[in-house]
Amino acid sequence: MDARDESRSALTAREFQVADGTGDWRVIGRDALAWFVTPSHAAGSELLRRIAGVVTTRGAPDHEAGTGPEVDLRARGVRVRLPRPGARFTEREVELARAFSATAAALGLSADPTGLQVLQIGVDAQDASALMPFWERVLGYERVGDAVLRDPGRRLAPLWFQEQDAPRPLRNRLHLDAVTTQPVAQATVTAVPELGGRVRRRHDYYATVADADGNEADVLPLQEAADRWQGAETEDWRLVFAAMACYPTGGIEQAVNLVDRVAALADDAGLALGIDVRPGCVTLDTGKDLWEIEDGYEVLAAQSQAAARGLGLRSDVTLPRFLQVGIDAVDIPAVRRFWAAALGYVEDPREGLTDLVHPHQLTMPFFLQGLDPDDHERRAQRNRIHVDVFVPDDQARARVDSALAAGGSITHDSEAPAWWTVADPEGNEVCIAVSPGREETWGE
Repeated sequence: MDARDESRSALTAREFQVADGTGDWRVIGRDALAWFVTPSHAAGSELLRRIAGVVTTRGAPDHEAGTGPEVDLRARGVRVRLPRPGARFTEREVELARAFSATAAALGLSADPTGLQVLQIGVDAQDASALMPFWERVLGYERVGDAVLRDPGRRLAPLWFQEQDAPRPLRNRLHLDAVTTQPVAQATVTAVPELGGRVRRRHDYYATVADADGNEADVLPLQEAADRWQGAETEDWRLVFAAMACYPTGGIEQAVNLVDRVAALADDAGLALGIDVRPGCVTLDTGKDLWEIEDGYEVLAAQSQAAARGLGLRSDVTLPRFLQVGIDAVDIPAVRRFWAAALGYVEDPREGLTDLVHPHQLTMPFFLQGLDPDDHERRAQRNRIHVDVFVPDDQARARVDSALAAGGSITHDSEAPAWWTVADPEGNEVCIAVSPGREETWGE
């Protein structure tokens, strides 16, 4: 294809969405996503197998080179992500979207875009370059350009930096929990002072660390062996709030074979299990805390490990990572209602907990904790950290309205419908954003 052909095939997000045969798909963030409803893990695994067949027969994108579709299999659905190959989509992504939708339809599966979204964390900084090495290490992320840090496993929310208008020296009311394996957590805390950060508090189980501007993360666990079950039958797994095992794979066929076996085991156990397929790796993930509160997960983990070993696979125990956002609030019930509406999340029903989770365990959890009502200066200061939630463009206005009905207020809408900034009842902000139309408006 010469340069003129490439130019003619370059598609904006909006053009991708209106192309024939892409009705199941939404461009959210950079990429095109679809959610296909399934009755079981096994049904999702069959869809994955057929998607892999499409990729193999078409020979593109190159899954082995790390540019193929990304698949997140859940008990009741499958999310498929088609990464944008550059500044624009091409006819190749359109053709794959059509083929994947046809494959799902042949299995009797329908698409439902209502739960699709992409989260990212925004950080206001006067000197982003001074903060990025700290966050690279704390999150285990890689740098993309001058202002973005990305999870190399392409499962967790990216972090991006923007210029801060004026210093805001007090503590944020938002922080991150960065959970990884115990040796990695311990080494991270040790390295923080060399990266321009500081250890603010150290406890037996975790440490609170801060970058040069005071943005905080809790790094954990620090206690030796706190990240694992006992016994060789589960040695591939690590307990990082979720029980997780990451299996590097030698190719798409090996990945599909592992997913087939694990999906059947999860269905037989009657337990929901996240199975995330990326080029070169399959991650098994129970979801936060479920391994502690529902019987059977340790047995399922052992069975899944045996299945993986039977395929010649060994986990990489340095890879498991979990990320969540904590929000300090005075009126926790009111703030929690807002964030459930703004994120499209559901409340964890367990007594005494404040967690909010995605209904399909597709994006990271949030939780709330108490804030001193007399800490007026900190409550009045605008946070340096905010949340971006990209949603389907045909659902954005409804999401904004839900957030407002739950006690929110719009603080910025001059760029709508590209995005709205909405604050919760205590001033913590979220940007509700869409992707289609940005190229046409700003030439992005």
